[in-house]
Amino acid sequence: MSWKSRLTFQNVAFVLLLLVLLAAIPSSLSYAYHHGGFYIFSAAFLRDLPKRLTGPGRFRFVLQPAAAIFLGIRAGIADARASRPPYILGLVRGSSQRLSLVKEAVAQLSTLTAVAILLDAISQFLILRAIFPGAALVVGPVLIALPYSLSRALSNRWAVLRSRAVNP
Repeated sequence: MSWKSRLTFQNVAFVLLLLVLLAAIPSSLSYAYHHGGFYIFSAAFLRDLPKRLTGPGRFRFVLQPAAAIFLGIRAGIADARASRPPYILGLVRGSSQRLSLVKEAVAQLSTLTAVAILLDAISQFLILRAIFPGAALVVGPVLIALPYSLSRALSNRWAVLRSRAVNP
């Protein structure tokens, strides 16, 4: 296997993510030492959240959820065709399918989530002049997970209702 076959966007995104998070650990630990706790558990984290909405990179708050919604709709329609329950209900109630549903979502969203975390780290640096790995690991995936889960569940319901109306 040549190095060119291993040089994919997904691999590059994960390597960059790992490097950024590892590079941010010393400053994060320094912040925790000087402030008596980690940034993500501080009032400063809550005060800084609105800065992310207005600062550099705010377009990601539109682009990333839109991509997650697109993937969720596609997966929800596939769920309806396969007669699977809506995604969120399958996670909550369907213990036999729970693991396969989570694996499928992780496979679809892993690169998008890595990019979301990277973009959050970059915007933290541009806005706050520091990178806090814990905050990036929370804020980035939230932009993906909620829209994906809701759009997958709702598109499944819509597709099932539409198929019932067409084929009574």
